[in-house]
Amino acid sequence: MSEDQILLGIALTLVLAVGSQILASRLHVPSLIVLLPVGFTAGALTDVIHPDQLAPDFPALVSLAVAVILYDAGLGLRLHHLTGEPRSVVVRLILPGVLITWAAGLGLVMALFDVPLTVAVMIGVILVVSGPTVVGPLLDHVRPTDRVRKILIWEGSLIDPIGGILGAVAFHVIVHLQSGEGPRFGMFFGSLAVGLAGGAVGVLLLWATLRRMRLGETLGTLAQLAAVVAVAAGCDMLLDDTGLIAAIVMGMAAANLPGFDMPARRPFFETVVQLIIGLLFISLSSTVAPRAVVPVLLPSLALVAGLVLVVRPLVAGLATARTHLGSGERAFIGWMAPRGIVAASTAATFSATLVDDGLSGAEDILPVTFLVIVGTVLVYALTARPVAARLGVVRPARTRPLLVGGAPWVVDLALTLRTVGLDVLMWAGLARERRRIEEAGLELAPGELLAAAADPGARLEGVTAVLLCTDDDDFNALASVVVQDSVEGPVYRIGPPPDSSGVVAPYTGGAVLFGPELARDALAARHGRGARFLVRPATDPLPPGSTTLFVVRRDGRLEPVGAVPPGTPAEGEARVLLGPAPT
Repeated sequence: MSEDQILLGIALTLVLAVGSQILASRLHVPSLIVLLPVGFTAGALTDVIHPDQLAPDFPALVSLAVAVILYDAGLGLRLHHLTGEPRSVVVRLILPGVLITWAAGLGLVMALFDVPLTVAVMIGVILVVSGPTVVGPLLDHVRPTDRVRKILIWEGSLIDPIGGILGAVAFHVIVHLQSGEGPRFGMFFGSLAVGLAGGAVGVLLLWATLRRMRLGETLGTLAQLAAVVAVAAGCDMLLDDTGLIAAIVMGMAAANLPGFDMPARRPFFETVVQLIIGLLFISLSSTVAPRAVVPVLLPSLALVAGLVLVVRPLVAGLATARTHLGSGERAFIGWMAPRGIVAASTAATFSATLVDDGLSGAEDILPVTFLVIVGTVLVYALTARPVAARLGVVRPARTRPLLVGGAPWVVDLALTLRTVGLDVLMWAGLARERRRIEEAGLELAPGELLAAAADPGARLEGVTAVLLCTDDDDFNALASVVVQDSVEGPVYRIGPPPDSSGVVAPYTGGAVLFGPELARDALAARHGRGARFLVRPATDPLPPGSTTLFVVRRDGRLEPVGAVPPGTPAEGEARVLLGPAPT
C-alpha cells in the first residue's frame, strides 16, 4: 500500500469506529450492533482498512489492546461486592461452565459443519468467552437487578482471559499435531503460571508508580497504561495470550488491595478503552470476506440457536442450582451470553496461521465466529429487555433517592418523599445528624458509603438518584462531580446562596435543585419559620404561597422541577411542595 492509502485507511477506520459508537448511542443500542456490520461492509467495499495491510503484526496489537480492555474491566471487580451465593454462581459459571460450553460447542460444530475434529475443537474453545465489552452495554440497556448484574459482569470479565488462554493452548496443540509432534497439555498450567507471575510484577509496578511516586491523575493514568502494555507484551513474548491473565490480575489487585492511590476519575483511560473497542471491532470485522460467509451462513445460524436455546440455559441451570436465586433471575442468567472482542481477536489471530499451515477447514473459523458474534449479540440485544421484564428482573423505574445531609429540613423532605411511595436512603457525616435520621425512622446508609463511591469502579447499588443537601456548599459541589460515575441516575445538589463566598460551589456546573430562587439558605430559613413539605395531586391548583419542588410521575420517577421542565400535569402524578410559612 502507498503512504496515501495507509493514511486513508487509518483515518477511515477511526472515523467508522467513532461514528458507529455515536450512532449506536443515538439509537440506544449496544455499539457492537453497529460496529460489526459497518466494519464488514467497509471491508467488502475497500481494501484500505484491512488491518493486515495497515499494521505489520496486527495480532500482537490486538492482544495488547485486549489486555488494556481487561485491565479496565478488572478495575471494576471489587471482591467485597461479590459475596455469598453470587460468588459461588460465578465460580460455577466459569469452571464447569467453560468445559460444558466447549464440549457442547465442539459437538454442534461437528454436527453442523464439514470440518475435521481439530477445527471443531478450535471453534468450540473460541466460543466459550463472553466479555464485559458486550455484556456491560447490554445490561445498561436492560437494567436488571443488582444481583443478576453482578453475576453477569463478573462472569464476563473473568471468563475472557481464561478463554483466551484455552484458545492459545488449543492452537499450539493443533500446530504440534500438524507438525507430527505430541500435544503439550501442560501448557495450560504453564500459561496460568506465566500470567499470574506477570500480574504480580505488574502489581509491583503499579504500586511503585501510584503509591510511592504519587503521580497525579494524568501521569497516573499514563503510568497504568504503560505498565499494562509492558507487562502484557512481556508475558505474550513468553507464551501467547498470557498477557490477558496478567492484565486482569493487575486490574483486580489495583481495585482491591489497600495502599493503591487510584485516580478518582479516569476520563482519559475510559476514552482510550472505548476507542480501542471501536477500532478493534471495525478492524476485525473488515477481515471477514463476504464469499467466506455465504457457505457457512445457515449452519452458523443453527449453531447460534443451539448455543442460545440449549447450551447457555443448561450451564446457567447447573450453576444456579440449589441457590436462593429466584426463578426469574436464574432464567435471565441463562439468557445472557453474547460473544465479543476476545472471541473475535482469538479467531482472527489463530485462523490465519492454521490456514497457512494447510489445516483443512481452518478458513471457516473466522466467518463462523463472526456470524456467532453477530447472531448472539442481535438475539440478546433485541430480546433481553422484554425477557427481563417478563421474568420480573428489571429494576423498577421508581426512583430510589439517596439524600445526603441531616439538617431538619432534609429529614423532613425525606419523610415526605417516603409518603409518596419512594424508598428513601439517607447519609450524613455528623453524629448528631445521623442520630436525627435514625430517630425519624429513616434508612441510614453505612458511614463509608460516599468514600466508596469515590472509587472509579464503585457503584451505589440500588440508588437511582442522589440529592446533595448538606450545609457545606463546596462539599455538595465536589461530591456532585465525584459521585456522578457511581450512580445509575442523576445527581443533584442544593444551590448555594447567591452571595456565597465558597471556593468551588459558585463556579461548579451540574444540576442544581429548585433553581436559584430557592437556594439552601432560603429553603432552610423558610422551613425554620414553620413552612412544611406537602404532597398534592399534580392536577390540583397550586395552594397560595406554595412552591413546587418535585413532580412524582405515575411510574414513581422523581423529577426536581428546577432541574427539568415541569411539563403538563397528568392524572395519577403528584407534586411535592414547600408550603408557606405560618404568619
